[in-house]
Amino acid sequence: MSELLIELFSEEIPARLQNRAADDLRRLMVDGMKARGLDVGEAESFATPRRLALVVADVPKKSPAISDERKGPRVGAPEKAIEGFLKAAGLKSVDEAEVVTDEKKGDYYVARIEKPGRPATEIIAEVLRETITAFPWAKSMRFNRVVDGGAELRWIRPLHSIVCLLDGKVVPFEIAGIKSGNTTHGHRFLANEPFKVTGVADYQKGLKSHKVILDAKSRAETINAEAHALAKDAKLALVEDEALTAENAGLTEWPIVMMGEFDKDFLKVPPECLITSMKAHQKCFSLREPRSKKLANKFILVSNLKAKDGGKKIVAGNEKVIAARLSDARFFWEHDLQRPLDEMASALDGITFHEKLGTQKQRVERIAELAFKIAGAVDAVPEDARRAAQLCKADLVSGMVGEFPELQGLMGRYYAEAAGTKPEIARAIELHYKPKGPTDTVPLESEGDSVAIAVALADKLDTLVGFWAIDEKPTGSGDPYQLRRAALGVIRIVLENDLRLPLLRVFGMVPSVHPDRNVADDLLNFFADRLKVHLRDKGARYDLIDAVFSLGGQDDLALIVKRVDALGEFLQTDDGANLLAGVKRAQNILTIEEKKDKTSYAATYDVALLKDNEELALAAAIESVKQDTVAAINVENFAGAMRALAELRAPVDAFFEKVTVNAEDPALRRNRLHMLSEIRAATLNVADFTKIAG
Repeated sequence: MSELLIELFSEEIPARLQNRAADDLRRLMVDGMKARGLDVGEAESFATPRRLALVVADVPKKSPAISDERKGPRVGAPEKAIEGFLKAAGLKSVDEAEVVTDEKKGDYYVARIEKPGRPATEIIAEVLRETITAFPWAKSMRFNRVVDGGAELRWIRPLHSIVCLLDGKVVPFEIAGIKSGNTTHGHRFLANEPFKVTGVADYQKGLKSHKVILDAKSRAETINAEAHALAKDAKLALVEDEALTAENAGLTEWPIVMMGEFDKDFLKVPPECLITSMKAHQKCFSLREPRSKKLANKFILVSNLKAKDGGKKIVAGNEKVIAARLSDARFFWEHDLQRPLDEMASALDGITFHEKLGTQKQRVERIAELAFKIAGAVDAVPEDARRAAQLCKADLVSGMVGEFPELQGLMGRYYAEAAGTKPEIARAIELHYKPKGPTDTVPLESEGDSVAIAVALADKLDTLVGFWAIDEKPTGSGDPYQLRRAALGVIRIVLENDLRLPLLRVFGMVPSVHPDRNVADDLLNFFADRLKVHLRDKGARYDLIDAVFSLGGQDDLALIVKRVDALGEFLQTDDGANLLAGVKRAQNILTIEEKKDKTSYAATYDVALLKDNEELALAAAIESVKQDTVAAINVENFAGAMRALAELRAPVDAFFEKVTVNAEDPALRRNRLHMLSEIRAATLNVADFTKIAG
């Protein structure tokens, strides 16, 4: 078995595209080789700013020979059928085919095809050509190199050289005038001279000696370690940013970490503005005071160059650019403070939210009205909820958010605090966008965020009801308005705060731009699907969720989840498992008999026709369970409802063991079938057991 090394050396590849490109190179090459019979081993791909590399272990010397038998048309078939068979089988004439005799169907042609194995070098060259010409770059450049057929070679940046070695030997290959070889280059500035490689180990060792760290993870670890060390030496703490570390790793082949500083006067600007500005414009890390957590007037930069002066000019250049960028941020901050939030909110009238849903100002008015209505359900002061909603989108017209959209909400809070707004209202302006994703936190009532909860729910519910009203719902292939995220946000806020919020009633509270359209039932089904996804991610069984939703009228998310949890715990007990089996047996009998008799047996049994002791015991248990489960559910005691259901287990078992349902007496048979329907009816207070697997 041999080891394959491929390197595609080019001009700089954008950092954001490197990981995906490395994965695509591995996938296309490995899949292509395996599709051609070359069963290779483990593969690992790498990316630096100037190269994509692939290492594949256990490459066979050749693909295995293939013996194939292809059945053709009958002897004497139409000429076109025979021609198609010969073409597909790669035969020149029927003389090369065998004739097989079949007493029933008659004689027919068979092509026996023997394909010898192909050398690995031939397959690798073929797959590499296909990979390069069809590489799935999001964007690519054309440059003056022509591939076979006259088409121009396309690559993310001009492609300069290709290393392709199998067991240390060059795999002959050429595309657009670029021939494969065993020569690559080191770091553009620190060691740019070409050098030869003989294999994978030699390649990695040679790159390192020429100031290139091939593995992106290793570059990120180097950046992180050196940044922390510099921060520690300055008695500061690094503002951690995993994405920024990865981006810098994609911008450098030999990262050199340095520290710069800026004027302390900039610290009057909110820290998030400074952090975002330095990150967005210069890819620099921020630093904090360890104890106070306040932002320090220093920053960490990552260079791809080790300068002779120790980096003094590099640091000075970055400090100059940082000063200019932070001056812009300070200008936005000071200019925005001169505009009251109400004035900004009025300017929302000039921003269209959606052509069918009106302007942002009209949307804010709807959110404010809904926040006022639902405030009581979340223990928020209604007037505070309305006021927070009126201001929640105002910062969208601010200079700072115009420059850094990711600061929306946060800047609104700062502007509100500067104007002396109540703290809970200011905080609600910031938090109403939460949660922004599955890993983000939600505003919590326990932390005094009731106003934020009201506004966050109103914001998301207005979005959902509005887009449902104009029939702009998510499809299997897309969700441009992030409605799934909005629904999940509502679900998480409700569940993590244990709120009682009947969705159907709340949907009706949303001021609609299309009051003639009733979207409640369809939107509730959408929430049911989202809740299933959310609970499945947490380990809940989908069939238990279906069993509860099937009861109808289930629109209180917190109660649904509690019922599902209690049901899951009950079914793990012997009583639960046996009762489930009994209910399913009853339903199966009913289904068969109702189909046979073409009638429904969903009716109350006649007590006078109960003969056997087991029937009488089951009837008493059914009536008791019906009352006990309803009483327990009315006080949200779902565990108690399950305990009540457990009382059915023994009578149901005894009934099926001793009583013949399909009795010869028609009246007795009908009454017992009615009793089976009552078993199911008794459990329907808790869940539809027929929806549960098992």
